Amino acid sequence: MSVPLLKIGVVLSTMAMITNWMSQTLPSIVGLNATALNVAPPGVPDRSTGVLPANPEDSWQVYSSAQDSEGRCVCTVVAPQQTMCSRDARTKQLRQLLEKVQNMTQSIQSLDQRTQKDLQYVQRMEVQLRGLETKFRQVEENHKQNTAKQYKAIKARMEDLRPMIPVLEEYKADAKMVMQFKEEVRNLSAELSELQEEMGTYDYDELHSRVANLEERLRACMQKLACGKLTGISDPITIKTSGSRYGSWMTDPVASDGDTRVWYMDGYHNNRFVREYKSIEDFMNSDNFRPHICPTIGPHLGQVVWLNGSIYFNKFQSHTIIKFDFKTASISKTSQLDYAGFNNRYHYSWGGHSDIDLMVDEGGLWAVYATNQNAGNIVISKLNPNTLQVIKSWTTNHPKRSAGEAFMICGTLYVTNGYSGGTKVYYAFHTNSSTYEYIDIPFQNKYSHISMLDYNPRDRALYAWNNGHQVLYNVTLFHVIRSEEL
Repeated sequence: MSVPLLKIGVVLSTMAMITNWMSQTLPSIVGLNATALNVAPPGVPDRSTGVLPANPEDSWQVYSSAQDSEGRCVCTVVAPQQTMCSRDARTKQLRQLLEKVQNMTQSIQSLDQRTQKDLQYVQRMEVQLRGLETKFRQVEENHKQNTAKQYKAIKARMEDLRPMIPVLEEYKADAKMVMQFKEEVRNLSAELSELQEEMGTYDYDELHSRVANLEERLRACMQKLACGKLTGISDPITIKTSGSRYGSWMTDPVASDGDTRVWYMDGYHNNRFVREYKSIEDFMNSDNFRPHICPTIGPHLGQVVWLNGSIYFNKFQSHTIIKFDFKTASISKTSQLDYAGFNNRYHYSWGGHSDIDLMVDEGGLWAVYATNQNAGNIVISKLNPNTLQVIKSWTTNHPKRSAGEAFMICGTLYVTNGYSGGTKVYYAFHTNSSTYEYIDIPFQNKYSHISMLDYNPRDRALYAWNNGHQVLYNVTLFHVIRSEEL
């Protein structure tokens, strides 16, 4: 009976891998994050195949099936050379529309190939599950040949398997949705091609609206696939050993793909110095960095956050939030977080003036703290990153002093049960529904003292400062997209 359960685990893992791939790779292919596609670096084979037209100046050149150094699929579309001026502005607009639709076509094809492979596996699993159900029914019909104890055990195992069948059905529906997207893009691309040849045959505004609508639906689909419920945390990956017991390090969650700078601070208060490393490789292998100085008494470093070229922190011994812009080397905004405890009144269980913790996820900037009004329990506030004003707050029933560390993923606050020794993520508060639950996700505390734990939505990883070690944890998120959600 253990084999079907192992296969179910594979299905969930496969779905999680699909979600992870779609959130990290698909945006680059579609072009939604405005990132240019890269060719294979020297020494890496570029397995691209292309079909050149008889006259390259008159047609689109499409190269596909390439892979970059990390194994991700890359498709390149080369626009035809223009040897004469466009007839009018509408021609240029139509060409831009056609290029956008063709890029979307490439992303849909890649998505469709991945989905079809996993759908075939899901269908085989479905057949096996239904076959098990048939066998169990036969056992039930012949239960006189089995002892009562054996019969109850088999039936209980079947009840555990039953919930997987509707999950598989939902996944099949997702595959059907991808096929519908593919068909719509194919039809729209054909009409745009004809319109480019015969100006005035179709209504340009109507086609523009259809392109915008389809792009918005794809963006919404990707946003849903990018988020999900935390189901697992990987073993730790030690990036570097440096600094004291307390500190903070991070890459900018909204920086472009080419920007891999690492920001680093050592200590937890009375430290005004920030190190900027050009890349994660420089951070790992050298001490070449650019120093910055914050013109104020140092923040509690485990609770700072970097976002869009600025550092956000809580001023020492106050409930003041500060935004410091590295480009201008000046404070661009300050704001008071009303009623928030400070000066070690409502810290994490490890202490360290960790009363106010700032963090970032897919939804933006957050502050986690406690107040007297909420009896020292955690309060979650979503902040405007430009004005630092509170957009909305949620009160929880979890004591701030009992939390080891906390981080936000997709609008959910996850709390650990400690900071030293055996550690796990055991509490989750969902801001989208204002509900909480107790969970049990193992979390390996390799160096026995975590003073910083923050999620980076761009890398889909947890950054940790663990007793003088800079550590990364990959996370697994699970979400099933239903057709009615689109």
